[in-house]
Amino acid sequence: MAGTAGARSRGAREVRAPHGTDLTCRGWAQEAALRLLMNNLDPDVAERPDDLVVYGGNGRAARSWRDFDAIVATLRRLGDDETMLVQSGRPVAVFRTHEWAPRVLISNAMIVPEWATLEEFRRLEDAGLTMFGQMTAGSWAYIGSQGILQSTFETFAAVADRRFGGTLAGTLTVTAGLGGMGGAQPLAITMNGGVVLCLEVDQAKIDRRMRLGYLDVQAEDLDHALALALAARADRRALSIGLRGNAAEVLPEIVARDVPVDIATDQTSAHDPLLYALPGIPQEDADDLRVHDPKTYVLRARASMADHVKALCDLLDRGAEVFEYGNGLRVEADLGGFKRALDYPGFIVAYIRPLFCEAKGHCRWIALSGDPADIATIDAAMLDEFADNPSVTRWLKLAARHVRVQGLPARTCMLGYGERARAGRIINDLVRDGKVSAPVALGREHLDSGSVASPYRETEAMIDGSDAIADWPVLNALLNASSGATWVGVQHGGGTGIGRSVHTGMVVVADGTPLAGLRVDRVMTNDPGSGVVRHADAGYQRAVEFAAEQGIWMPSLDGLGREEGTAWTPRP
Repeated sequence: MAGTAGARSRGAREVRAPHGTDLTCRGWAQEAALRLLMNNLDPDVAERPDDLVVYGGNGRAARSWRDFDAIVATLRRLGDDETMLVQSGRPVAVFRTHEWAPRVLISNAMIVPEWATLEEFRRLEDAGLTMFGQMTAGSWAYIGSQGILQSTFETFAAVADRRFGGTLAGTLTVTAGLGGMGGAQPLAITMNGGVVLCLEVDQAKIDRRMRLGYLDVQAEDLDHALALALAARADRRALSIGLRGNAAEVLPEIVARDVPVDIATDQTSAHDPLLYALPGIPQEDADDLRVHDPKTYVLRARASMADHVKALCDLLDRGAEVFEYGNGLRVEADLGGFKRALDYPGFIVAYIRPLFCEAKGHCRWIALSGDPADIATIDAAMLDEFADNPSVTRWLKLAARHVRVQGLPARTCMLGYGERARAGRIINDLVRDGKVSAPVALGREHLDSGSVASPYRETEAMIDGSDAIADWPVLNALLNASSGATWVGVQHGGGTGIGRSVHTGMVVVADGTPLAGLRVDRVMTNDPGSGVVRHADAGYQRAVEFAAEQGIWMPSLDGLGREEGTAWTPRP
């Protein structure tokens, strides 16, 4: 891929985040940024750490190893009233600000709209002027498959509720992709009781999912895979099966054999056709074609994606539940000539949007100590705090049993407006009281209700037609910075590709101090609050009602304004 050789030539090395309670920076805010940046590149977390690629095929933590070293050196010197600017993975300046300001502000791959094409991005990347930050990679908040696992779990739980009586037991899911995002699929499906066949072209990714406990078994060939899958389906026994193969070839064969597939989706690297693996060509030849004739490679990749999506539509026609998990496969298949590519929905439209109206999304906390005991302590506190929320308690108990640590210990939990602030206050108090051994970094997935403009994923089919309006993630970033986030990052591209989305990420550090308590409370209130506002403004009735219930002041909506002179007070 573009930029890979350059990144390696400047000195690849093993990177692991510091653990423990000793600071290597001047404060815990800076230390948190340093540890999470390094955690992005932990060999147990990143896809290709030697090349600074964290996940998604080309999502980087820094533009080059020289830039990585400069970021680390700057974080170690950065004061509590200073802010570092990072332009597409390169630290470009430090300015004096104030203690409430973010310590780091990040912008990745922002390109003027008329020039925002893959071709222009690649030219700029090859010139060393930008990088693809994916979502959490470029904003230093990636925690491996443990980060995306709950959203994948909840998506398949929604499928189970809608079609299969609340469980996936006795169902067969076929999907592809076991990278940083797709690697969560097999465990998410078996945690819901189902059987899943996961196709993956890269043996190393299969091996990693086996080692980390996300995948149960690898099949020898398709016959073996189907025998295992159908036996487990008949027994209503959960099982995840990996098969080395290309979905564009194997999925049509599954259709031809009339295999009883109940659910089908995909998580291959389709957001950039240069990342999609071509079927029927040796890897060495594909790599050569990618470098020396990218236009031909793209044409062949899109044709393969058309075959891939046609097979998914064939399964749809036979009654399977089919959805896109947000990797841009449908639009690339459409460009490849398959005009039914948008016949099945993205997962946000199909299952998640009602949750977004109440700003329910995947809050996360990361133990900067590196001690899993800190996560266990927080889990116990959350089980107590949210004892009346069965989805939260169910998830936390399952996660404690099934989710293995990758890099710094972390947990995700689906919480909504008000709940995230409650969780943040509890965690800050745990740090203050010494019940957690070191500060904790709080954030969320970029897949969230108010921080994304992505017409093929999070904002697909908005009821007011505002799918492509990107003011909302920009406003979210500005609001988080104003509310006291420790760092804020804005990414162009995300999981669906250059020209198709804008995402905002944030992290706020709970270090147990009163100032941290104020920052945590405001960020963890205002960040999800922007999601309620985004959906209420679009006309979703539940969001309008919820904004009123929560006392969110929206001058644009009749009945939600405050009387003149009324003081604003947050809900307890």
